[in-house]
Amino acid sequence: MKTNRALRTPGGLSLRLDVRAVVVVVLLLVAAFAASVVLIGTGDFPISPADVLRTLAGNGSVSQELIIHDLRLPRVFVGLLVGASLGLGGALFQAISRNPLGSPDVLGLGQGAAAGALIVIVLMGGTAAQVTVGALLGGLATGIAIYLLAWRRGVHGYRLVLVGIGVSAMLTAVNNYLLTRSDLTDAARAVVWITGTLDGRDWDQVWPLLWLCAVLVPLVLANARGLRMMEMGDDVSYALGVRVERVRMLLLVAAVLLTATATAAAGPISFVALTAPQLARRLTRSPGPNLLASLCMGAALLVTADWISQRAFGAGQLPVGVVTGVLGGVYLLWLLVIERKAGRI
Repeated sequence: MKTNRALRTPGGLSLRLDVRAVVVVVLLLVAAFAASVVLIGTGDFPISPADVLRTLAGNGSVSQELIIHDLRLPRVFVGLLVGASLGLGGALFQAISRNPLGSPDVLGLGQGAAAGALIVIVLMGGTAAQVTVGALLGGLATGIAIYLLAWRRGVHGYRLVLVGIGVSAMLTAVNNYLLTRSDLTDAARAVVWITGTLDGRDWDQVWPLLWLCAVLVPLVLANARGLRMMEMGDDVSYALGVRVERVRMLLLVAAVLLTATATAAAGPISFVALTAPQLARRLTRSPGPNLLASLCMGAALLVTADWISQRAFGAGQLPVGVVTGVLGGVYLLWLLVIERKAGRI
């Protein structure tokens, strides 16, 4: 059964629609919404999914309105936006580097953001808002440094990954040093942040992420065709009329901004940017970067992991970064077993 459909607009423009990819995106959106509703109802004051939907429609009790709108809804929105940003950023990095390991986790952007946050926490004793700014600046500075170090008449994907691994190792050492310099209170605060958590998130973290996604997501999707052609190689892309370096620079900046802002909002949550694009590609069975599917997969993964972090361990609650790390590690091991059986490694 064919999954592609050719559509022709009144102006004569031909569009190709991948039906399976559209179905996957719709199902992922439904899964993210369902997980969000369940997550909103989870906590010390449980609320049923029906009451959550009723309250979101404006028909809940006063206590339910307070709990949902002021306490739980911002956390869910931050989880959705951070997951979507990491999923899309990971897909961009992997497509540009043409390497499934070319994700922010491996390239060191998370470690760079953590270094910026740790400098504010340990050396300056900054507030939560200052920690967020420090993490954002650290992530952006790391992205710029990696790009400049990898530049040699253009940015080659293999060189980008190698430079990123080296920068990640150095930043990890810097972060460990900063932790040894901190007192007990700052160290505990820093460890929770660098693990990745959605605890205590409010509307102040929602609006910057929402505005950034509103600007960058359409910009990235508008350049999806050029990115897909670039996966065939620079020479082919140039022959097809793609301005390779311009598109690569634009999408790298977008990926760094998405990843750095998401990390500043919730800490360096591991494996979402690495696994979401790969899972999306396996579900859609479609070549190319699968940007929209990766975005939806990242959002669904993170809110589901946050629910697991609250429910799977009884009264205790883990930072969501611990759960994503465990799930991501299991997925990578499973992927290695599959690849080995197929004789590819």
